[in-house]
Amino acid sequence: MEKRIELERRGKEPNQVKELNLDNARATQIEGLTDEYESLENLSLINVGLTTLKGFPKLPKLTKLELSDNRISNGLGALKDCPLLSDLNLSNNKVKDLEAIEPLKSFDSLTHLDLFNNDICNTDDYRTKVFKLLPNLKYLDGADADDNDEAEEESDVEDVDEGEDEAGEPGANGAEEEDDDDDDDDDEDGDEEESDDGSDDEEDDGEMTISDLYKKNLDDDEDGEDFVEDGEEEDDDDDEIEEEDEPSSKKPKVEEDKDA
Repeated sequence: MEKRIELERRGKEPNQVKELNLDNARATQIEGLTDEYESLENLSLINVGLTTLKGFPKLPKLTKLELSDNRISNGLGALKDCPLLSDLNLSNNKVKDLEAIEPLKSFDSLTHLDLFNNDICNTDDYRTKVFKLLPNLKYLDGADADDNDEAEEESDVEDVDEGEDEAGEPGANGAEEEDDDDDDDDDEDGDEEESDDGSDDEEDDGEMTISDLYKKNLDDDEDGEDFVEDGEEEDDDDDEIEEEDEPSSKKPKVEEDKDA
């Protein structure tokens, strides 16, 4: 057992260890576990072969102790220096009667005790007598004094919690509805913006764009060229008229020469 303890420490100092699993570490009594393990909270000694708890160390912070599948019949007073012990598993041991568990009366924090598959379970009114002997006990062999299973009760508690959550859902839904209203407002704002954009587009349609101006300039240039060409043709016509007029101006001179 000492070698197993050294291994489970994983390099930590004894006063730093909070949990030890020594299952199947073969020994008939506690060995290597000392008062130095003052921070130990969970200790498991399943199927070790223990016949006695003599020499059990002082563990002021121990809350859970697993001792199932051993050969312990009495001597539970050795646990007296573990005042915070709340969960003790002694299933499948050699506990015979109520007298063997009487030392547990001094454990004010003990709420869970498992004595399943011990000879004491064959005692008349076994459960009633154990709960009477240990008034602080809440669960014996996984069930309360009314024989309600612990797992079922925990499930009921969870259902209650879920019910409370559901009761709070309307508020949450209300928040969601508010969010939906905000979304609707946003949608309306978006529609207004779209309508504004649409009116801007209509106004833009009435304005002349750069491409329209460019096209207009091109058209004006073409009209100018036509005008110049037409002007040139008129000039040509004027020249022709002047040429036709010249002979008529010379005729009188010829007639004068003849008279002379």
